Amino acid sequence: MATDPLLKDRLPSLINAIVGTYERCGVINHLGHPSLPSYREITEILIDLREILYPGFGRRQNLSMKNVPYHVGDLVDGLYDRLSDQIFRALRRHDCEGKEDDTVCMTRAHRITLIFFESIPELRDILADDVEAAYDGDPAAKAYDEIIFCYPGVAAITIYRIAHMLHRLGVPLIPRMMTEYAHSKTGIDIHPGATIGRRFFIDHGTGVVIGETTEIGDNVKLYQGVTLGALSFPKNENGEIVRDQKRHPTLENDVVIYASATILGGETRIGHHAVIGSSVWLTQSVEPYTTVTIESPRLRYRVPRTDPSAVDATSSDQ
Repeated sequence: MATDPLLKDRLPSLINAIVGTYERCGVINHLGHPSLPSYREITEILIDLREILYPGFGRRQNLSMKNVPYHVGDLVDGLYDRLSDQIFRALRRHDCEGKEDDTVCMTRAHRITLIFFESIPELRDILADDVEAAYDGDPAAKAYDEIIFCYPGVAAITIYRIAHMLHRLGVPLIPRMMTEYAHSKTGIDIHPGATIGRRFFIDHGTGVVIGETTEIGDNVKLYQGVTLGALSFPKNENGEIVRDQKRHPTLENDVVIYASATILGGETRIGHHAVIGSSVWLTQSVEPYTTVTIESPRLRYRVPRTDPSAVDATSSDQ
């Protein structure tokens, strides 16, 4: 298809107009600085890490205990350099800039990467507990294969646990990039700073939000739409949000939170073995073994008006 030359003549002025905003809107530029971590590379690293964490469930099939050491060795060898480079970029931009030279910053990145890979055996133990919790907690699950392949909660928790480990090691930016990738894929938003115990299960999952300072114990189960969030944010004398405070709730062991419940506030604690019902809104603590539900509302039924015997009926309270 031929292009109108008059339209093409307008392109230089359009380009100049766009470039002209780069100084005016500098907060959304990254120009004249060293490279940032690559979003594409981070997502590809996650895919390769999944191959290590769940061997045989990814791109490489027909693995056995005889050949898997070579497969994992090849992955780790490549991932070590790639992850070190991405961590170096993040450290150089957010931690080292103006403080350390690139050699010192790169040494930090390699040290963090090594510690991360040394933690993978522990990470696999935790993920095995999470998968078992999903199987034990969902009668619809037919096999572990189905859970690993198909459950968005397990996918989101896997990426969260990788990101949380890097967060604990002091890596800036990259953990958040990872969990936001999981958010885009699963609809589950878990901040990498949250602390989550073993045997954690999110059933269905879409719309779950877990804030940065949330603390969750062992054997906790959440359903779709649950929010573990913050109340209004305190501000300092300059009107700036006060950061680095406990803003999100604490869930003790063996808690169940049903669909669309909202629990807010850093001082809100849900005691062990408590059950929070659907659509409950909580900003205060709950004692252990307590069940919190909304009182049953009245239901109104409308039958078709073409029915001569039609009468609006309102159910009695349950």
